[in-house]
Amino acid sequence: MQVQQNYPLQKYNTFGVQAYAKYFGAFNTIEDLLLLLKEYSKESTLILGGGSNILFTKNYDGLILKNEMKSIQTVHEDEDHIYVRAGAGENWHHFVMHCINNNFAGVENLSLIPGNIGASPMQNIGAYGVEIKDVFHSLEAFHLKEKKIVNFTLNDCEFGYRNSVFKKKDKDQFAILNVTYRLNKKPQYNISYGAIKEELEKMEAGELSIQAISQAVINIRTSKLPDPNIIGNAGSFFKNPEVPGHEFHELKRIHPNIVGYNLKDGGVKLAAAWLIEQCGWKGFRRGDAGCHEKQALVLVNYGNASGKQIYDLGKEIKQSVKEKFAVELENEVNII
Repeated sequence: MQVQQNYPLQKYNTFGVQAYAKYFGAFNTIEDLLLLLKEYSKESTLILGGGSNILFTKNYDGLILKNEMKSIQTVHEDEDHIYVRAGAGENWHHFVMHCINNNFAGVENLSLIPGNIGASPMQNIGAYGVEIKDVFHSLEAFHLKEKKIVNFTLNDCEFGYRNSVFKKKDKDQFAILNVTYRLNKKPQYNISYGAIKEELEKMEAGELSIQAISQAVINIRTSKLPDPNIIGNAGSFFKNPEVPGHEFHELKRIHPNIVGYNLKDGGVKLAAAWLIEQCGWKGFRRGDAGCHEKQALVLVNYGNASGKQIYDLGKEIKQSVKEKFAVELENEVNII
């Protein structure tokens, strides 16, 4: 629980950018968290998980606390579901593999997403047709100022597309302690999104299973996305923008090949990667900051790029998309 000063953060963010925290510590119990918050009560506080969705553009002038609360346990089951609670400091993919190995269905489409459990409800992480809200049951979080544990239900979290109450009105107010997921005893397979069906055929997987779907997702992600251990990145840097149906029809008239997915409310979700590619950014590199050659949604650090250089590149990309398509891109990555 020792707190260190002027602490380097390069290995605590998947972009691998260099920045320093005025104070840095870790906690794996609520008691430790309470002591640290009391001792450094005058400092601004940032709770850090896996560092997979954050970009440090400058040093952090306050206290960074790394959440290392780890555990995975089955807490309840009924006829159709298994309820599994995981500590916020657990690695997300490790949790997914625990579920796969125990035949708990529901998170197989979310295999190999980087980061920790605590970020999953905060971001409402999602991939290949599944989001956290589809398997979420509840969570416990610690209110940093009021010093009390608060329970959140599905409705309390106000989940949206890569969004939740923890990124809106409750931003920076809570440390998520654990999350309970409601998983299925009988799988409900979702293979209609992306290239899962084609990958399963290529794998000659045979009978459909959560194990096969998980492996297909891992294969696809590995082929398309850079490994942050090799090339610094935080996955998708931008959200896929949503526009009203009439705006999409006008865009389609001007750009017949534009890619969009119909939403239940009549709107259309645009493929941000396609928009970025049309503006010529895919594979672009300036110094060590770049736009990945295989996936235009992913900004990368090829070695020694600063957070500001990556952020500035993101701003340029957003501006060019706005000029060409009159569409605003929104960052998915949290900027510090």
